Amino acid sequence: MKKTLLLLTIPVAALLATACGKDTITSTDESNSITVEEGVVDTTSTEAGDYDHKVVVVFSTSGAASVSGTDDSLTATVSNNAVTITNTSTRKVLYVLTGTSNNGYFKLYSGRKQMLQLNNLGLVNPKGAAINIQGLATPNDGKQADVYLSGTNTLGDGTNYALTPDDEDEKAAFFSEGQIVLHGDGTLNISAVGKAGLTSDDWVAINSGCTLNITSSAGHGVRGKNYILVSGGTVNVTVSADGKKAFSSDSLVRFDGGVTTLAVTGSTIVESGDTSGTAGVKADKMFEMNAGTLTITNSGTGGKGISCDSVAYFRGGTIDITVTGSNFGTSSSSGGGGGRPGGGGRPGGGGRPGESSSDNSVGAKGIKCDGNIEISGGDIVVRASSHEGIETKGTLTISGGSVYSQSSDDAINAASHITISGGYVYAHSTGNDGIDANGNFYIQGGVVCAICSGSNNAEVALDANTESRYKLYIEGGVLLTCGALENGAQLTQSCYRASSWTKNVWYSLDDGSNVYCFKTPSSGGSTMVVSASQQPTVKSSVTVSGGTTHSGGMIVENPTVSGGSSVSLSSYSGGGGWH
Repeated sequence: MKKTLLLLTIPVAALLATACGKDTITSTDESNSITVEEGVVDTTSTEAGDYDHKVVVVFSTSGAASVSGTDDSLTATVSNNAVTITNTSTRKVLYVLTGTSNNGYFKLYSGRKQMLQLNNLGLVNPKGAAINIQGLATPNDGKQADVYLSGTNTLGDGTNYALTPDDEDEKAAFFSEGQIVLHGDGTLNISAVGKAGLTSDDWVAINSGCTLNITSSAGHGVRGKNYILVSGGTVNVTVSADGKKAFSSDSLVRFDGGVTTLAVTGSTIVESGDTSGTAGVKADKMFEMNAGTLTITNSGTGGKGISCDSVAYFRGGTIDITVTGSNFGTSSSSGGGGGRPGGGGRPGGGGRPGESSSDNSVGAKGIKCDGNIEISGGDIVVRASSHEGIETKGTLTISGGSVYSQSSDDAINAASHITISGGYVYAHSTGNDGIDANGNFYIQGGVVCAICSGSNNAEVALDANTESRYKLYIEGGVLLTCGALENGAQLTQSCYRASSWTKNVWYSLDDGSNVYCFKTPSSGGSTMVVSASQQPTVKSSVTVSGGTTHSGGMIVENPTVSGGSSVSLSSYSGGGGWH
């Protein structure tokens, strides 16, 4: 039999390129170096000869499953619709799974790379995983499972994994000890009620053309221990279990394309005194957004949109995050971002409910990162009703892209320095600082609108940690705030204060080169501050049409502006004018 005849059921042009090397991604923190298989997100064709044998498994609702293509080194055990195959040969095998059974499973022992073609498969295992790929000690070339989707496929597990051997893992309705690479032009629906939806003890890659729909009421949605990569396709994940994540990795989660929608509803859990909240995306080492669309909703108590234990990079694509859950637990003490009593020498500045010194207090945040955050591109929209919109425990650098963050706490907060040198930023807090740096805060470029519209008269639009002798530096860019600037600000570029301002209207700011329009909040205090490379011309209550929108539509660049009233400006050096 010629090898090229074995894959006639799969369009060769749509196959995934075989990984022939590795791509090392290294963050600015040298300790964060992640090796990613080269080619795992490539949708170019591969040689049909990569697979040199074919096994066909047909599941049945009226009898036992049938298996064809086995031999002495490729054996099958069949009990009704429970199919176990062991490949002890050195061949790379294509397994075609089709048919329907509500009481069966497919289990594979293999140390070789293999492909599973799911061809209109319907498979539910009431006692464990529907598909379970286990490795063998030898031979072992990575145990990669290319999963090609044809037609509509449905998998489901049971609430009790009663058949799992003591010496094996079985962590999801679709589980693999090795890598899982999804591609093809079909759909995979997974309903998980016992454990996670889709899990690899190595990595998961999702490619163009396929559609993945997962609901999980007991575990994570998708888990890739080493990393999760989305380069294309359509991914919809709904997770309702407490403490679980839609995407979870011990290392990297990266988006290079595709349309991904994640919905989380579970609450925070406490186990042995430790808390574990839910998240749309949880990456223990690195998060990257390079392209594609990512939409996250989380209504769980103490939940996060994106949670990263180290560094996060936003370089492109579109992100929309809505976190509506309340904070979890109680605080034994409260304090400002970074644990300080208040910005600008004000009592209570930065004080907030939520995370503090209490071990069982977890804040519901849009984006939370324990390391540095770098934003150089993309379109980011974050809404958080109970805590920070965007928070980093390290530094925040914004050099490009578009950011909109709205929250009841600091809209944007960094435990260390903040530098904005480019991009568009609209930060609106209804109860705390607009943008809060607990180190130095540098505005060197870009277009920034910062708002604090709450009733706490201790908060400001732009805050730096002057208590520790850090400062706010205005050195360039275009700036409009509804709220004061930090006391003692260093103004290399002049700032101006409006005599008054109107709520819930459009303002235009002409810096001599461009016109920018900003929408003011429906509530707030009495201070509006503007700044540009030269004294700008400002109008209130203008009519705006056309132009280029940024920051969730709250900043419009070079629109057609009509009507409005001129705003009187006076020199301003920072401080004072709090609500």
